Amino acid sequence: MSPRSRRRTPGAGGGEAPPDLRILARALPDLWPEGRRDLRLRVVVAVLLLVAAKAATILMPFVYKAAVDALAPGQGQAVAAPILLVAAYGVARLAGTVLQQLRDAVFARVSQHALRRLALRTFGHIHRLSLGYHLSRRTGALSRIVDRGVKAIDFLLRFVLFSIVPLMVELLIVVAIFWLHFGAAYAAVLAATVVVYTIFTFRTTEWRVKIRMEMNREDQDAHQKAVDSLLNYETVKYFDASTREAERYDRALKGYQEAAIKTTTSLALLNSGQAVIIALGMVAVMGMTAQAVAAGTMTVGDFVMVNAFMIQITVPLNFLGTVYREIRQSLVDMREMFELTDTAPEVQDAPGAPAFRPGEGRVTFRGVRFGYGPDREVLRGLDFDVPGGGKLAIVGPSGAGKSTVARLLFRFYDVTGGAVEIDGQDVRGVTQESLRRGLGVVPQDTVLFNDTIGYNIAYGRAGASREEVEAAARAARIDGFIEGLPQGYDTLVGERGLKLSGGEKQRVAIARTILKNPPVLVLDEATSALDTGTERAIQAELRRLGEGRTVIMIAHRLSTVVEADEIVVLEAGRVVERGTHGDLLARGGVYARMWAAQEADAGQPEAGAAAE
Repeated sequence: MSPRSRRRTPGAGGGEAPPDLRILARALPDLWPEGRRDLRLRVVVAVLLLVAAKAATILMPFVYKAAVDALAPGQGQAVAAPILLVAAYGVARLAGTVLQQLRDAVFARVSQHALRRLALRTFGHIHRLSLGYHLSRRTGALSRIVDRGVKAIDFLLRFVLFSIVPLMVELLIVVAIFWLHFGAAYAAVLAATVVVYTIFTFRTTEWRVKIRMEMNREDQDAHQKAVDSLLNYETVKYFDASTREAERYDRALKGYQEAAIKTTTSLALLNSGQAVIIALGMVAVMGMTAQAVAAGTMTVGDFVMVNAFMIQITVPLNFLGTVYREIRQSLVDMREMFELTDTAPEVQDAPGAPAFRPGEGRVTFRGVRFGYGPDREVLRGLDFDVPGGGKLAIVGPSGAGKSTVARLLFRFYDVTGGAVEIDGQDVRGVTQESLRRGLGVVPQDTVLFNDTIGYNIAYGRAGASREEVEAAARAARIDGFIEGLPQGYDTLVGERGLKLSGGEKQRVAIARTILKNPPVLVLDEATSALDTGTERAIQAELRRLGEGRTVIMIAHRLSTVVEADEIVVLEAGRVVERGTHGDLLARGGVYARMWAAQEADAGQPEAGAAAE
């Protein structure tokens, strides 16, 4: 079964996307974290502050009405009474604002803690996903999904709890006040305004969400093309393709531009429609109140109170439109992130799997079969056994399955037949983390973190001291180079280690592996990308690194494997020859022909020079 076919993603393929409420419910539990009484107390305090702020907000129009009526001619009120009422109105207004700000300050630690937990879970899950998943996904688009998803959760945690629910409660209270204080007609007009506004907002926003999804796709595509181009900066320059890359990026930006224009246009339509509905509702209520004041059934204070309530709910209603749009857009972003976290890793630890127990380092491939897809079988019954401390070389043409051996040994994939064993333990029966702690690799293409040389060497073993890092560098014969740099071990290596040469990066990789000190070492074409002089120097370091360890050498250059205890020759995923270098040459088969071809290639420059 192919990695892609084994991937299960809710909302893709045959399953339906989870409903919005379910998406929201997955984020809310982090607002009430287990074992954190301090954070739970903050949630309670924040809710109490919210209630107090809403109470002050609803009280303001009543105080405003009383102040206006007290100032009306003929009321006979002392000067102090309206002044006190005006002061009370100011205090209520200030209290509403201050309590809201205090609520945000109290809740900030809760929301940031929730964000941290969600982001960490997502990051950890991405690293648990298998190599097949990452090879089929674009890193730029993947990071974009996570970034937007975390931001969306931040928005929802802050606004759903403290904006949407309180707004609904406030609207119900205001409708009830209108009914009890002014009459059913007023409450009906207000309720109709809110309902029409809400329906218009929700339906228009649903339409806009589809446009938003299109814009997200175009944004991911443009971002990925930019990242891909920058990561391949040298290749772009080698082929004088800067203009070509700019045109390619511009085509992607054009798609985003069109989607963004649609988004802006639809937003203008939504805002205009909302403004019309609010204006009609306000004119209707204010007109009814003005007639009542003229008829003497209401006071000017009533007119002012109605106006204050209408203005007071207009602001959150406009806010509702904005928040609902953002919520729907955030749910789209969250759905993408949760689909990512719902993706089951292709390679998983067996329930209750024990830790790998390092031993002498014996490696056995027993009838191993594996394919990257049903129509692409790579290994067809591979058998070999490497005793502890032994050295096995695997050679063969490109596509023979050499590098697949290393991926199966590290359990980046599971075999489809047979078994891979280390010290008698099937790699499928132990935890992946403990298995990989007991293995080391020096790859062909050493990619370093954009950090210091010291950090990259220390990556070989968590918690390694500076003295241990320097000892590993000395063992890899790179200490002289490092100490000659102005910043020594604190020198930054650049993106993917591009500030170092190929030989320097390989020595860093060797130092990193020396620091790890694994019983089993894989050399995956570790010198094939180097020039002959650098290769010879690195080979000497690799021989020292392999002393006392089990070594599996995956090689293209046969000159690097002549000292192996056994050489396995692969063709089309099958072992066609095996033996020592001398035995295979004497046999005159596939290996002998490969050796002769490489010797001929190596001799061509000298032959050409002699002809000149």
